[in-house]
Order: sequence, then C-alpha cells, then structure tokens
Amino acid sequence: MTKLTDEMKKVISESFPAFVATASKTGKPNVSPKGSLQILDDEHVAFAEMASPNTLANLKENPQVAIVMFNQATWGGCRISGNAELLDSGELFDSFKAQFAPLKMEVKSVVKIAIEEAVIMPPMKAG
Repeated sequence: MTKLTDEMKKVISESFPAFVATASKTGKPNVSPKGSLQILDDEHVAFAEMASPNTLANLKENPQVAIVMFNQATWGGCRISGNAELLDSGELFDSFKAQFAPLKMEVKSVVKIAIEEAVIMPPMKAG
C-alpha cells in the first residue's frame, strides 16, 4: 500500500472533478467525473456514488479502480489506483449522506478506496 504525500494531498484538494476509471469483469471500461472525492487518511480516499450506474455496476464485478486528478492551473496532477469497497451504511456513509442532503443529492453508496499506488504527474510543458 502507498501512502499519500503532502504534495499528493494538495493536488487532490485543488483538483475538481476527479475522474474515476473502472472496468467490468470482461474489461469494458467506464470513466466518470466525481466531485465528491475526499481524503480519508494517508492510505484511503472515498467518493459518493450518486448518479453513475456504470461505475457502481463495474465496481460490483471488479473492485479495481483508477483515479486521475488534473490541475488546470499547473497542468500537473495525481493518479491513484487501488481496490474499492462499496458502503451503503455506517459512519462514513452517513457522513457523506449528511454532506449532500442540503444540496438535495441522494448518496446511494460510498466508494472507499484502499490506495495501492499513487503518483504525482509532473506539470506538462508547452512546446
């Protein structure tokens, strides 16, 4: 397992949205933007699953996930890969649900990811 560095945490907190890639058990890919990605600790991130049935279906078949955060200001970013756990109850689920209730957004599941790899993508240079 890889731990998030302070630099990675900064990129994650400054990048919106995150793009989550999943694949079915047969390898059919899906990419979905997520505006709810949160750092839980040095080894876990999570997001609320509200309106992406393909993401949810893929994760039920194949828990492997990749996430890319891209900072338009710096043209750099961070890439995370790991294994997802789907939560539909408990403290973390309740926290996400409460966070989005005032926005009238229904949280169907929370996807908690145990980070296996995290890397900084250095800023791209023009030219």
